[in-house]
Amino acid sequence: MGQPKSSRVSRRTLLQGSAATAAAAASLLPAGGFAQAKVQTVNLQLGWLASNNQIGEVAAKHLGYYEEEKLNVVIQPGGPSIDGVAIVASGRHEIGQVSSSPSLMLAASQKLPVKCFATALQQHPYAYFSLPKKPVRSPKDLVGKKVGVQATAKILLSALLKKHGIEEKDVDIVIIGSEMTPILTGQTDVVSGWVTNTTTLKPLGPERIDLRLWDAGVQLYALPMYATKDTIEKKPEMLAGFLRATARGWEYAYKNPEKAADFLLKEYPNFKRDDELEAIKAIMVFAFNANTKANGWGAFDTAVWQEQIALYDGLKQFTAGAPKLEDVITTSILDATKAVRPKVG
Repeated sequence: MGQPKSSRVSRRTLLQGSAATAAAAASLLPAGGFAQAKVQTVNLQLGWLASNNQIGEVAAKHLGYYEEEKLNVVIQPGGPSIDGVAIVASGRHEIGQVSSSPSLMLAASQKLPVKCFATALQQHPYAYFSLPKKPVRSPKDLVGKKVGVQATAKILLSALLKKHGIEEKDVDIVIIGSEMTPILTGQTDVVSGWVTNTTTLKPLGPERIDLRLWDAGVQLYALPMYATKDTIEKKPEMLAGFLRATARGWEYAYKNPEKAADFLLKEYPNFKRDDELEAIKAIMVFAFNANTKANGWGAFDTAVWQEQIALYDGLKQFTAGAPKLEDVITTSILDATKAVRPKVG
């Protein structure tokens, strides 16, 4: 028995109505309709081997912060035979990170097309360490001392001496490795390294005396992040997404160091948890301060960069001429994320 005429709906009418409804719904969606936004793989090229310096990135990865930004971030280790800046400059990897800001100034002076867009640490943790029997509490105390530095860090000592009007001939400079053995065996009176390398520094004991490079007037940034000019211009939202997620990861690690240490061990099982936890707590002192409280994690001061350029120019480090500030840094990604980057200090 057929349906009453008033309730009959032809198959053709039904299909037409469904198509119209679907079209209307699609008009309310972003371009791409019902398809999920594509996840983009982003390679973070380190200047050295991965360590607790990447605690914020590791936390962001394990907490799904990068996933929320539709990013698959892959941490690519560096090493003595890997030129991370050259790899990023060539376009092979999207984002890079170096240990110290002078590397990017020197790259810019050589016309490599990379710029810093954020910095993980607000102050460089590099310092000169001494013991009470021959204390070095100020730059002038270096005079007459045997000062152990790594070959790549000799320029930092030169900068410090120049800043305080000390002749290099008045200091006995000894090239050492990363261990503390020279000062313990009397080969040097002073050794140098990062305050955050807590495990390496343990043999010096609790009476260790630190003379930080930053406090002595040579103000450099540590762990600056950079990308090519082309990436900054053409993929600003990718960089902004990376920075938003990374900043959240660092904030989480700051507030939850124990859980962050667990994430680090999941990522790198060969690490020792107690050592890493101690180092994480030490590094947070440099990652967050009054500047991050005002401007958010990752911010930097352009005046500090300008002073660095002037200092290195005075030391004749730029064989191709000093770079312009705008060729070394950009604030565009920081500006685009200022409202959402965590303001903790």
